[in-house]
Amino acid sequence: MPRRNTDTREEIRAVARELFAANGFEQTSLRQIAERLDITKAALYYHFPSKDDLLADLAQPMIDDLDAFLADMADAGPADALDVVERYLALCHRNRSLLQGMLRDPAALARLDVLTALLYRRLEIDRALVGSDRPADRVRAIIAFGGLQDCVVLMGDEPLSSYRDAALASALRALQPG
Repeated sequence: MPRRNTDTREEIRAVARELFAANGFEQTSLRQIAERLDITKAALYYHFPSKDDLLADLAQPMIDDLDAFLADMADAGPADALDVVERYLALCHRNRSLLQGMLRDPAALARLDVLTALLYRRLEIDRALVGSDRPADRVRAIIAFGGLQDCVVLMGDEPLSSYRDAALASALRALQPG
């Protein structure tokens, strides 16, 4: 049975995520992705004209997640800190393969302005949570959210449930003044 167009596109994304996370963006070729899927490079190019287009497509869901998260945070304040860090940890976990790839090939993501877009949104989240641009407040948010991201990346394929409580407690402690 021939593949449906949407299935092929999603299969390309899945294999690309896997190979980019394992080998890095620069070390993964479109030929490798096509071979893994047993499709021609022409078929792959039909869906994604370049490797940069494929990477941008893979990053878009996290950017969309962060935009939605920021919109939801508009009314959040210190009383909502637990909810905010829980939702941010879940967001990072959903997007862990992209975050892992960012560590492997930050230059590739920077070239596409993906890294800039992600970092800009992170700064907005930090600012929205602490409600201040004071350096001490921003540092607390950077450590809390950066620590959550690091947990997801460094814990790899560990189930989120195995470290969720410790990660949340640590992030909340980092957010406390003093």
